[in-house]
Amino acid sequence: MLALVTGAAGFIGSHLVDRLLADGHEVVGVDDLSTGGNTRSDIDLWRLDVADPELAGRVAARRPEVVFHLAAQVSVRLSVADPLKDARTNVVGTANVLEAARAAGSRKAVFASSCAVYGVPDALPVPPGAQLRPASPYAASKVSGETYMQTYRALHGLDFTTLTLANVYGPRQTPEGEAGVISIFTDALLTGKPTQIFGDGGQTRDYVYVADVVDAFVRAAGERGGGERFNVGTGLQTTDRELHALVAEAAGAPDEPAFAPPRLGDLPAMAVDPGPTGEALGWAPAVGLRAGLAETVAWARSRDN
Repeated sequence: MLALVTGAAGFIGSHLVDRLLADGHEVVGVDDLSTGGNTRSDIDLWRLDVADPELAGRVAARRPEVVFHLAAQVSVRLSVADPLKDARTNVVGTANVLEAARAAGSRKAVFASSCAVYGVPDALPVPPGAQLRPASPYAASKVSGETYMQTYRALHGLDFTTLTLANVYGPRQTPEGEAGVISIFTDALLTGKPTQIFGDGGQTRDYVYVADVVDAFVRAAGERGGGERFNVGTGLQTTDRELHALVAEAAGAPDEPAFAPPRLGDLPAMAVDPGPTGEALGWAPAVGLRAGLAETVAWARSRDN
């Protein structure tokens, strides 16, 4: 299979490229390298903005069977500060990628959405059919991306599966994005710098390891799950205070965070229900949080040496 991966040099995208190559597939990558620097020499990597009109012609020339669309502006706070920049990448960019896939005759697109689309949920863990309540331009742009996927399937027969990701963490993670707190805690604790938790430490998130997320993308590339949204998470809630203790344990550092006032707009709790994902795609998270954090901290330590 020839696969196109947008955001191929990013955190999740680079791991997906590794997995696809290991499985024997050919990969074309797209990344403007503005944030991701995880490149490799054995793929055809185009340094290109996903909103660039040049993309369609280049994709049509290669005719990938599956397009994995992961390229995105991922910072909620940046989206609030500069919603037009967020929309250009996440809305215009997604439309451009889908138009390129349509012109190339691709069979399927697999779209990386975010649990941010659920906003403040009625119940936890959130089922994939829950009402969407985007509370930031970033979340709104992801809802828009999901809508574009549905539209292209209806108009052009381009199949898709949307994966609504919980807080993804692991090696190569950067401080941006929804699980960036793990990277922030890790870097600080490994270098003896102070850490802080916003609020009382009771805010919760659902943390899922990057290799498990990549496995979901690979499974979604097949015939199953067409036209559907699936949650990719553990269904488990971890408080900020618990997370700090686990990262400190993995880093062999004191578990002594400072506390700061809560940040405006932070959701109090989030976890997504992965049950239907297992039923449809045969997927389940395999790496527990303690084991995943140990791998993440080991990578960060080796990078700094």
